[in-house]
Amino acid sequence: MSLTLNDVNRIAQLARLELSAEEAQATLGQLNGIFALIEQMRGVDTSKVEPLSSPLQTRGLSLRLREDQVTEGDRRSDYQAVAPAVADGLYLVPRVIE
Repeated sequence: MSLTLNDVNRIAQLARLELSAEEAQATLGQLNGIFALIEQMRGVDTSKVEPLSSPLQTRGLSLRLREDQVTEGDRRSDYQAVAPAVADGLYLVPRVIE
């Protein structure tokens, strides 16, 4: 896949970016370079590669997982005590959009 200068200008317009002709040309080269790299990576045969859950597995190591347990008590009321307004455990904030 490769982009054209019109594609770059359209993307810039959608992103509300103002690009000069030189910037658009440079961006076109960079984006096409990225797409070329992606195509090159797609060409690599990974059918015999096992997925990893962690990069440590490449070194024969694994992550030690801790027990999933609560280590701190419920301090919501302490935190909300300094809030200007709360109701039913929720922080109340002023309406900013009419």
